[in-house]
Parts: sequence; C-alpha cells; structure tokens
Amino acid sequence: MARGDRRTFTQALDAQPVRLRQWAIVAVCMLVLVAEGMDLQLLGILAPVVMEAFDVTRSTFGIAMSAALVGFGLGAFSGGLMGDRIGRRWTLVIASVVFSLATVGASTSTDVWTMAVWRAVSGLGFGAAYANALSMANEWLPVKWRPVAVSTLAVGTPLGGSLVGEFAPGLSLEYGWDGTFLILGGITFLVTFVVWAVLRDSPSFLLARGEPEKARKNARLVLDEDEELAAEEDDSADATGRKIGLTHPTTFRLSIGIAIAFAAATFVAYGILSWGTTFLTAQDFTLEEAGGVVALAGYSSMVGSILAGVFVRRFGSKIVMATLSAVLVMWMLAIGYTVEGLPPVLSPEEKTFVFWLVGLSGSCFSAAIAAMYVIMAFGYPQAVRAAGMGLGILMSRVGAISATGFGGALLEAGGDSTWLFFGALTAAAVLIMAAAFVVDRHVPPLARAG
Repeated sequence: MARGDRRTFTQALDAQPVRLRQWAIVAVCMLVLVAEGMDLQLLGILAPVVMEAFDVTRSTFGIAMSAALVGFGLGAFSGGLMGDRIGRRWTLVIASVVFSLATVGASTSTDVWTMAVWRAVSGLGFGAAYANALSMANEWLPVKWRPVAVSTLAVGTPLGGSLVGEFAPGLSLEYGWDGTFLILGGITFLVTFVVWAVLRDSPSFLLARGEPEKARKNARLVLDEDEELAAEEDDSADATGRKIGLTHPTTFRLSIGIAIAFAAATFVAYGILSWGTTFLTAQDFTLEEAGGVVALAGYSSMVGSILAGVFVRRFGSKIVMATLSAVLVMWMLAIGYTVEGLPPVLSPEEKTFVFWLVGLSGSCFSAAIAAMYVIMAFGYPQAVRAAGMGLGILMSRVGAISATGFGGALLEAGGDSTWLFFGALTAAAVLIMAAAFVVDRHVPPLARAG
C-alpha cells in the first residue's frame, strides 16, 4: 500500500500509456527466450544424426536429451533465488552466458555422457533465464497488460525451436552436427550484450530490496514525472496472520491443478518436439523434411499461445482448459492412427498431410501451456506469484524430462508400432481436463470479470 500520497510503481504504470522503453524490455526478454529455445531444441532436431555419430539406441540417447531439462528445473529454482539476491538483469546476463557457452562446449562431445553433462549445464542457464525473463517483463508493465505479456512470452521458446528447425538440418549437412552447435552457441552468446545494454531491474523490485534512489532513477526511464514511489502492497499473510504460500488453503488447489496440468501439457509438447524428427525419419521423411514439421509445430504454437490469452480472457480459463484437453486427445489419436497406417514409401500427398497434422498440433499444446501461465498470473497473490511461477516451471520440466527421457524408450519398446508412444501422449492430454476441475482460482469469463 502506498504511504501517504505516494503511489506504487504499478499504480504509476496503470495511470499512463505503455512507453516504448517498456516494450523494448519485453522485446529483449522475448529475445532471451527465443535464444534459449534455439539452444534447447537443437539436440532434438539433430537427434538422428547425433545418435548415428555416437552409435547409440534411442533409449540410451534419451539420457542426453533429458539432461538439459533436468538442469532447467534446477536452474529455474536456483536462478529465481539468484534473481532475488543480485537482480533480474545480472542473473539474465549470467544465464545467457551459461547456456550459450555450454552449447559451444557440447560441440566437443564424443559420447552420450559428455553430451549429457554439457546439456545439463546449459539447462541451468535455460531455467534461470526463463524464470527471470517472465518476472522482469511483468514488473515493467501495467496490470492489464501482464496476462497478455505472459501468454505472448510463452511463444519465445517454441519460436526459437522453430527457427532452429528451419536452419539446423541444413547447417549440419555443411558443417556437421558439432559445427552447428558451435555456430548456434556463438550466435546466442551475442544476446548477452543486448541484455546488459537494455534491461534494468524494476523499481518495484528495487524498493522491495530497500534501494529507493536506484528505484527512482530506473522509474524515470518510463514514468512521465519524477516521483518518490512507495513499495508494493504486502499480501504475504492472510487475515489471521498466517503466511500465504503454495500450500495455503487459498492456493492449495491451484498449486495442485497447475502441477498436474503443466506436467501433462509439456509431456505432450516435448513428446512431439523432441522425438518428432525421430519418428518421422523412420517413416520415409528426410531430416530436412522432419525438421520442417517440428518448425511448423513451433510456429503454430506461437499462434496458439497468443490466442490462449484472448480466449481465457473472453471465455474463462476453466472452459478453455477443458476444451483444449479434449481437442488435444483427439489430435494425438489422429496422429497415431495416421502414422501407423503409413506405407514404407510415402507419396507427396501423404507427406503433406502428415506435415500439417503433426505441425499444427503445436497450436493446441502450446495454448494449454500459455493458458496455465495466465491462470497463475491471475490466481496467485503478488507475494507468492514468483513461487507459483517457479512451481509451474518446475512441473513443466517434470513433463518435459519424462517425454524427452522416456520418449525414445517408448518408441523402441513399440518396435514397428508407435501406439505406445502416442497412447502415453493421449493419456497426458486427458490429465489436463482433470486439472481444469482441480483448480479453483480460474480466470472468470469476461462477462463476469467485473
């Protein structure tokens, strides 16, 4: 609450239009997530050629595939703590250095275990970058723009995956898989300088740390007037004085539902994104063609993520989550049925149909993930919102690690059939609907929002 007649930084932002500097901050946060997505998805795109180089099975290669996601979960937690201690800006600089140089280091790998170590290190940077990019973008925008920003930033990682799906197969033909890792790590390292030059810690964050002069200086970057600001309202405890946390009665069901939904939705997403090139190249697709399918999944996911924010605001998050679950169940069954019925040699028409069927699935699973971010931004009180975001990111890594680590084993166990793999994706999609009825702090439909 503001002291006397002083406003909080959020109140000041709410009272004026969004400035160019604020959009620049959001854009740089998006750039970090795009760079992260490029590095994160690179191994999945080049999996067939790297497996051949290492002479390993798909189930064994899952160790390397899942290592970055293990690091991601640890990085999201430790990076959140680091961001609270030294600031979002410097944490993002450090995270960008870590994941880009670890990608360069991965180019020197000679076996699965070496690759796994480098990917785990890069994952630490991925997680730290993700948590702090979302936090920073939210802190620099007025309240009405925060849900839209969250759902839009959610497209950053899949956009990066799409870009790498477009050019990585071609680069690998010319420079090898190791040269491709080296080139991409060098490109994403340049993001570090942009982060350092453009981003600043928000006044709200600095006031909470007891740095009013620095907060006032940074506030002048976007506010119309130079003013002394008050710290944000303290909502860390309920009326009885009990501290509000993720297990508090007011947030417990939200936390459980978010945990289930995030793990399930990312299991589906990473099942398609990480193993798409593998199950498609086994069905007469070239690596370039399969990479194009994964790229389309990433591009369509951007549309789905942005629309998720619009639909949740219009119809409410409960009906949107349930509907997305039902559509995703049918979609996974359709892909499984189609892939199972493909002949050894595909016609151009059959390839085109599979291209669009698999590629457009990204719009649905990414919409489900983005909707959950909007729910968290709405449902968690300010005092526990970062922790709630951290829980969501952690559980998304559980789903991603499960899909990436065990997806190859499911494909291998199925032999010539992919039904075991797609059956697992379908079951995960069903869980999203269950989570929709567990969550009790949904975004209301527009008609009832007021």
